[in-house]
Amino acid sequence: MVGARGSFAETNDGGETWEARSFSNLDAEEEVTYRFTVSSFTDGEGWVLGKPTLMLHTKDAGKTWERIPLSPKLPGEPTSITSLGPGKAEMTTSVGAVYVTENAGRNWKAQVQETIDATLNRVSSSGVSGASFFTGSIISQIRDDDGAYLAVSSRGNFFLTWEPGNDFWIPHNRGTPRRIQNMGFVEGDIKKGVWMTLNGGKLFVCDKEPDLKADTFDFQESNIKTGGFGITDVAWRNKKEVWAVGGSNTMYVSNDGGRNFSFDKSANDIPGNLYNVKFFKDFGNKGFALGSNGLLLKYVG
Repeated sequence: MVGARGSFAETNDGGETWEARSFSNLDAEEEVTYRFTVSSFTDGEGWVLGKPTLMLHTKDAGKTWERIPLSPKLPGEPTSITSLGPGKAEMTTSVGAVYVTENAGRNWKAQVQETIDATLNRVSSSGVSGASFFTGSIISQIRDDDGAYLAVSSRGNFFLTWEPGNDFWIPHNRGTPRRIQNMGFVEGDIKKGVWMTLNGGKLFVCDKEPDLKADTFDFQESNIKTGGFGITDVAWRNKKEVWAVGGSNTMYVSNDGGRNFSFDKSANDIPGNLYNVKFFKDFGNKGFALGSNGLLLKYVG
């Protein structure tokens, strides 16, 4: 787990306890200047991204770290890194570039022919009906378990998708007058569907494989009473059990695949906001919710 001011912690007991760690190739004064944003590990091999722009790589479960140099010609700033096996990882940037390395970061191969900005400029000038709707920058990119991505507009007025093998991102209409807050995948798999949260505490779910060539997806509104608090993240623990988190440490649970949600009191007396919720399939579906001021909640059933 990584965070601001050089925060880096490790658990070896499923999240029961956490131990502060440090990076062997950064001195203490340098380390606290970074905000570490992403970490990804596979069988002892790991990658970490930080701001100002920094990429670190370990082959021995974090005992030693190597700083990976990035080209000054890299389009955008690195936004995500996914460990894919020995020496292999996938990186995205803030302009929608996707790269894969198979030699521990020495070389990176582009997977997309043009950035999202270039795609939007091409679509907006193509004469396609409604193309002018697809303008703006991107604030987030979300990856499913097989390498498909969602990207959300900073204005919340559209989203884009990309799958491995495609040359370009495809823009899609949100299909509602409300602005998109966040998006993700049903059970971590685009083939099982997509969810979308909107301003005003609304949640919509497309619970089937979407047509990626369609203008928009077949979203259905979930029955969730948030009192106007925004929903920041949603996660499927299994096909039926779904959790949503949001402002003022609100939590909601569904037992019918995301159609109906009820309020959960687990974080009711804790001040702050919850930002992320995630279940780890490879570790017995253990779940965690992350909030403001370093708050970490563990799923106990």
